[in-house]
Amino acid sequence: MLNTALTIILDEHRSMAAVTHGLRFLVHEMREKGSEPDGKLLWSMLYYIENFTGKLHYPKEESYLFRCIKSRTREADEIIHRIEQMHEACTAQVKALGNALGRYLAGAPGSREQFMAAAELFANEVVENMALEEGTLIPIAKQHLKREDWQEIARAFGENGDPRFGAEPDREFRSLFSRIVNLAPPPIGVGPSGAAA
Repeated sequence: MLNTALTIILDEHRSMAAVTHGLRFLVHEMREKGSEPDGKLLWSMLYYIENFTGKLHYPKEESYLFRCIKSRTREADEIIHRIEQMHEACTAQVKALGNALGRYLAGAPGSREQFMAAAELFANEVVENMALEEGTLIPIAKQHLKREDWQEIARAFGENGDPRFGAEPDREFRSLFSRIVNLAPPPIGVGPSGAAA
């Protein structure tokens, strides 16, 4: 069960990382090449981040993984507190990013730079969050959690469905992830090369 739980959590991290990487790539293209990315692609990425990451992944980590760790050891208390603060910051940054994206697509003065800054801030926070979880928290969990803890965590995360591989009940996220990949130009997706231009 440990392997099942960790496989699901890490697969969700990979999906989140793929979308975050895509967002960073588009912002880099905006900065370096002056490109104008596809608004539908940006909204799809934002919707995915807000609804999969913010409403499914983070709450499950807090309600199951973090709770189980706290019940077995105090060693991770400070790290968990820091990660929970990061989750709150990411949630606030997603709202700010949505506002910045709306202003940018509406052509508001100064909004291009504001959107790029908001996207970079958000992406950096997500990357730091996942690195802290994978590099510090998960090794503590492996050391202290019992089989029954991992079973509970695997069951809870299994309900999310993997957005890349189509587990139920989250057809919406599978479909959305697929749409992001199909809209995004290489190297982040398989869409037409001009999609971010």
